Order: sequence, then structure tokens, then C-alpha cells
Amino acid sequence: MNFYNTAPETTKIGVIGLGYVGLPLALLFVQKGYQVTGIDIDKDKIARLQKYASYIPDIKDSDIKSALSSGQLTLATDYTSIESLNIIVICVPTPLTGNQNPDLRYLKGVSEELYPRLQKKQLVILESSTYPGTTRDVIQPILEKSQFHIGTDVHLAYSPERIDPGNKTMKVEEIPKVVSGITTECLTYASDFYNRIFKKVVPATSVEVAELSKLLENSYRFINISFINEMAMLCDKLNINLWEAISSASSKPYGFQPFYPGPGIGGHCIPIDPLYLYWVGQKHGFHNQFLSLAESTNNDIASYIITQVVNLVEKNKEMKDANILLCGITYKKDSNDVRSSPPVRIMQRLLQLGADVIYHDSHVPDIEINHKMYNSLSLSPEVLNEMDIVVILADHSDLQLEKIIHHSKLVYDTKNITKGLQGKAQIIVLGGGNG
Repeated sequence: MNFYNTAPETTKIGVIGLGYVGLPLALLFVQKGYQVTGIDIDKDKIARLQKYASYIPDIKDSDIKSALSSGQLTLATDYTSIESLNIIVICVPTPLTGNQNPDLRYLKGVSEELYPRLQKKQLVILESSTYPGTTRDVIQPILEKSQFHIGTDVHLAYSPERIDPGNKTMKVEEIPKVVSGITTECLTYASDFYNRIFKKVVPATSVEVAELSKLLENSYRFINISFINEMAMLCDKLNINLWEAISSASSKPYGFQPFYPGPGIGGHCIPIDPLYLYWVGQKHGFHNQFLSLAESTNNDIASYIITQVVNLVEKNKEMKDANILLCGITYKKDSNDVRSSPPVRIMQRLLQLGADVIYHDSHVPDIEINHKMYNSLSLSPEVLNEMDIVVILADHSDLQLEKIIHHSKLVYDTKNITKGLQGKAQIIVLGGGNG
């Protein structure tokens, strides 16, 4: 393997973990002309891909078919191909334990699989979000069990993923790529590679800086979204329309960035990454007050929405007799991701309160709630008319708003997407100053 030679015609890449980050990256590498091996121990995931079936909304079935048919993308459920690769990109989950501590079992497991198979001059790049110190203190010692020295024999880098599921305004390669390395040589090798993929590469002086940058980005959003949700609850008390206030504040050409209310923060990054930062702070005797408050507020908004729904329903009947329709079960617009999704928690709680709860989400055909399977129902006038309340929890582009407001009795809109629409339904908006 030629050090610093990362040209597509001579470089083979392995992507470990074919989820919301790994699969788009693997396809991007294919588009740039590389031979790519996609590795995932989830056999069902690999089986779907082999049938040209995408499980990520941003990726078309035809994209997978094209990559596999070209021969540039191969799939595997094991690590036997590692020895033949030049660059290995790790994109496995980094969740939290039940105690809200970092759960690095997948990351450690991959590292343990890698070290016996490592070859000289290979480059290993970690893209999974994690706390500062993980690459150097956790991954490096495992890889060096191979008896190879990091920085001379084998190279190790960290480059935080910045993929934004559902974002159709910016391609993956247009997002600036932060890159770091254990040594200067590691950084040079990784930067040379990513410069061939991304329009802009941003070198960081250490892996710790790069690791922190990812947590900083998501903590910024975590705190501000939680803050604006708190404002939504306050504005309901003050009878002030927060959405209009945000619009007015946004007219300022500097010093303000709008964030918007909703049922809470979900997905794998924003609700989890800040708690990695909180954990590492505690480990060093520091209490991150803002992160602690933001987590509490993020939990409060879902409880608040449930209370609002209960209060609206019980004006006319008891919860055990109520029919409730939830529109949107994912945490984000035009996504099928239900990981840490507040709408899922809201549905769980409303069911526990005895209501008859159904949901509509074109991106999630079925879901298990409280050990029972539920199917997404089509929005028909008959179904809408039977509901005591329709709760909008996700602002999917294909949501049939006109049908909802013309055939429903009562709509509780947590995303303000009914703004300006009129129909049969009474519309209550989260943070709309309507009590």
C-alpha cells in the first residue's frame, strides 16, 4: 500500500456500519470512483440492500442497484475483507447506557475485530460521535494490540459525521469535513483522502478538538431547541404567539438564529451527544448546568403536550373513551427515523392513559408500541371525523393538511404547519398563545 496515495484507482475502502451515516458515505465513495466494501453485522440490513431496497428515505432503491450492479460496491456481514482494504471508515452507533453513560460496546467490538486483521499503512477513520479522548484513549490501545505503531505502521484519524437526514438543500460532499489524526502523518493521510471526496476539509490540531467540535455543534442545538420549547410553554400561559415573535426576532440581521418549538428532540445525535459531553464533564469534576437544564426541558415538552391533549379531550369526554390520531411518529420531517422519537413516547403515554390511539406516518408503515404492533392508517374523511383530536407531531411534506382541517373536529398542531389554513377543525397551536 502506498502511503498518501488515496486515488480511487488504487484505493479500496471499507465502511463499517451501514446506517444513516455509513450507507450514504459508502455510496458517495462509489460515486467518486472507489471500490467499496460495506460491512454490517445486521444480516437483515444486508439482505435488503442485496435486493436493492433502501431503508433510508434520502437514498433511492435505484442508487443501491446502480452501486451494486457496477461492481464498485460489495456487501459483507463479517470482517474477512479487512486485510485487503486501504482505508477503513467506522460508522457504528454510540448510544447511551440505561444510566445515561457512553455505551462504546459497538465501537470497542469493531476495534477488537480490526486489530488482528490490520495491515501496514492502513488508515482507520472513526466517524461515530463520541466524547473527547475516545479515539486516543479507547481505540488506539486496542488497535495497537496488533503490534503496529499508530502513526508509522498504521494510521488512525477521527472525522465527525455531519450528515443531516432529510436535508435536500445540501449534498453530503458539500458539508465541510472536519478531519483530525493521532499524529501529523495520520492527519495528512486522512486529509488527502477526504480532499478527494469533500469540497472543503477543515483540519483540527488534535482528535480531541474534532471530537469536541461534534458535541459542541449538537449541544448548541440541544440547548436552543430546549430553550424555545420552554418559551412555547410560557407563551401559552402569557397568551402570546411565540411563532410570530420568532419571526419578528428573525428580522434582526445579526445576533439571532431562529429555533422552533416541537414535541422534543429525537434521533441518534442531538439528544445523545450532549450527554456524552455532560458525562465527560462529570468525569473531570465539572457540572454542565446548561446541558442538565436542556435535558430536563426536553423531557418536559413531551409531558406538556400530553397534558395539553388530555385537557383538550377531557373537556368533552374521559380519556378512556377518546379517539386520538397522531400525525407523524418520527422525530424529524421527511425521515423514517424513530430512534429516541418524542412522538413515540407521546403515543406510549396516551395509550397508557386508556385512549384509543392510532397514527398516520407515510414514512413508518408499522411500529411496535408497548409490545403491540400498530400500522399507519390512511387519512380518510371517515377516520378524521371519528377522532376527538388530531395531533400533528411531525411536519412531513406529504401530510394532507387540507383534508385534516376540513374533516377533523379539533387539531393540536405542535409544528405550526396549519398556519393560514381554515376549515371545519378548531386549531390549537403549541406556543400559539391559545391556552
